[in-house]
Amino acid sequence: MLEIRSITQVFGGLTALLDVSFSLRQGEITGVIGPNGAGKTTLFNIISGIYRQTSGQIFLKDKNISGFPPERLARLGIVRTFQNIELFGQMSVLENVKVGLHTKSGCGIFSCSFKLPWHLAEERRITESARNWLDFCGISDLAEQRADSLPFGKGRLLEIARALAMEPQIMFMDEPAAGLNSRETQDLATLIRKIREAGITVVLVEHDMELVMDVCDRILVLNLGEKLAEGTPREIQENQAVIAAYLGEG
Repeated sequence: MLEIRSITQVFGGLTALLDVSFSLRQGEITGVIGPNGAGKTTLFNIISGIYRQTSGQIFLKDKNISGFPPERLARLGIVRTFQNIELFGQMSVLENVKVGLHTKSGCGIFSCSFKLPWHLAEERRITESARNWLDFCGISDLAEQRADSLPFGKGRLLEIARALAMEPQIMFMDEPAAGLNSRETQDLATLIRKIREAGITVVLVEHDMELVMDVCDRILVLNLGEKLAEGTPREIQENQAVIAAYLGEG
């Protein structure tokens, strides 16, 4: 579904990624792991259009999308969440999700405010869809609360709901379990599987190895900017190079 070919990223004299290649399979959950500084977030930033790679190419279903800006990638169905939650704090939970829906709408968020008949119909559709995504993520009861009043774990779910509202083909999640307690992490695992069941391919950078091994179909391991290994959770757990570099002996 998505093919990464020989991606290299150099910042000044520092090589953050070197000749990294891998493919995403439709309908799978892929984990990207590695020690701090391995290049995981840099890889996400390249795929999501925040950085332009020094060399290498990215293909979405045989279409070369190398260097596309984030908004164009979003229209093609590639979205991401961030390690640090980015919400519109003074807007309601519902309004935050509606922002994601307006990016797909022929009726802009401002033009809808003129309340012409066709805009009102579109706004009703957007509101209904936003409520459905909140329900999908288990936070429909919080729809009218201000986003900046949410506890951290609920804010994480809101960010996911807003990304899902853009109807992605592929969803990249940067450390979604960061800051969550054990119960919230279990609920996140359930949600990630539910997202996959909805037909969305999921990729996550994550340090929580229990979560990664639990939900991922395949795992890519980076170390010092290079691909160290790739395989199923069992294959990664048994890979001696991975054990030495990251998972630890025993």
